[in-house]
Amino acid sequence: MNIFREKEADGIYTRYVKEDETKASGYEMHIHERCELYYFLDGKASYMVEGTEYPLKRGDMLLMRPGEAHCVRILENGGYERYAVNFPVDIFDAIDPERRLMKPFFDRKLGVGNHYENPEGEALFGRMCDTFSDDYERSIIVYTSILEIMTSLPSKKSVRHDKTKENTGLSESILKYVNDNLYSDISLSDIAAHFFMSISQLGRVFRQATGAPPWEYITAKRMIYAKELIDSGMYAQEAALKCGFKDYSSFYRAYVKRYDKSPKSRK
Repeated sequence: MNIFREKEADGIYTRYVKEDETKASGYEMHIHERCELYYFLDGKASYMVEGTEYPLKRGDMLLMRPGEAHCVRILENGGYERYAVNFPVDIFDAIDPERRLMKPFFDRKLGVGNHYENPEGEALFGRMCDTFSDDYERSIIVYTSILEIMTSLPSKKSVRHDKTKENTGLSESILKYVNDNLYSDISLSDIAAHFFMSISQLGRVFRQATGAPPWEYITAKRMIYAKELIDSGMYAQEAALKCGFKDYSSFYRAYVKRYDKSPKSRK
């Protein structure tokens, strides 16, 4: 029997999923605006974060910061069970204005230091994704559980993994180049030419490393930064230009498609 529980309130999204039969699959990229804690329970799967592949076993926890591309790969047909919690970067600003608790998310390179062995964390994720009598009870349990997880991380060591073996040096170089030039006037032909390869070759290497075609990856990351700027008060046209979108109408359509609302600042 499949089980699915999710809840979103106060900017915090909790999800528990247990599937009895999941088919083996390739990677499909996800990029979020919030921090994510992913906790693996059961199945045959691996997790890819910005070109780094993490084999999964029960009790493994992964951290992804906003804009960090990640995807799961189901290796064999069978069950798949996991927790996921997404929350805003400023969740603890009232008690931690310097955001020291957020250092495991941000004080590292993309796709490095995402993976922790955390077998004792299962109970905390179970509490966060359980059913509650009211939202107030849920809020207390979720906030305190995330806080307990984050305060325990300095005593844990992240599990080191190498970049995916196929085209390792090349994919890492491409991802770095794209992220260094994310908001510049770049095109797929520019990227391909920089690495002396065809656009089709670029697409194959990029999909292997991220689970998505290069332009989908670039657009998603630009969109997240644009939304952040707009939410902080910048005019939409200015944010679009700053994030590399030269055509505002294309930006507008992409924004509405992703967020189901028009880009409107608080000015």
